[in-house]
Amino acid sequence: MPETLPAIETLAALRTAEAACTRCPLYKDATQVVPGEGPSEAKFMLVGEQPGDKEDIAGRPFVGPAGRILDSALADAGIPRETTFVTNAVKHFKHELSGRRRLHKRPNAYEIERCKWWNDLERRIVKPQVVVALGATAARSMLGRPVTISNIRGRPIELSDGGRLVVTIHPSALLRIEDEADQRAKYQELVSDLQAAAKLGS
Repeated sequence: MPETLPAIETLAALRTAEAACTRCPLYKDATQVVPGEGPSEAKFMLVGEQPGDKEDIAGRPFVGPAGRILDSALADAGIPRETTFVTNAVKHFKHELSGRRRLHKRPNAYEIERCKWWNDLERRIVKPQVVVALGATAARSMLGRPVTISNIRGRPIELSDGGRLVVTIHPSALLRIEDEADQRAKYQELVSDLQAAAKLGS
């Protein structure tokens, strides 16, 4: 039987509830929860995978290297970050230790499903017209099933709450591309996806 979402009506109340979350074990090793941030009536919502090391320490989404790429792509797409709601599919940093370094580990299906609760609440409060899923984890959270990004990228998908979903790559994917020309091309594709998503909400 599906769980019923609690009567949380504001982002402040949501942040308080998220801070006490024990719905999956990830809270045990994270520094803190990293809630979404942005206007409570944003038309545009960005959903990433999970906080990274920098985000876990700061308690804010997309403030590390991938966040800098995202900020640049948003600016080039003509989308002010301060007008968007930025969040993650999973709210705690999943990692493994390598010496003193904390290395990112991809959330599994159970962790994504348990955290979908919070994403559903965010959407219910903010009511965005357009949601952009950045990467496969975010797309899986939004659609409730695994997807191949290349199969659905850039194609608007109607959501049950009346909003529309656009799927694109996660900015961190660009950090792993060594060839400069290839990286520039993939970056421009990300900008184009964001521009197309922005037009859906205009």
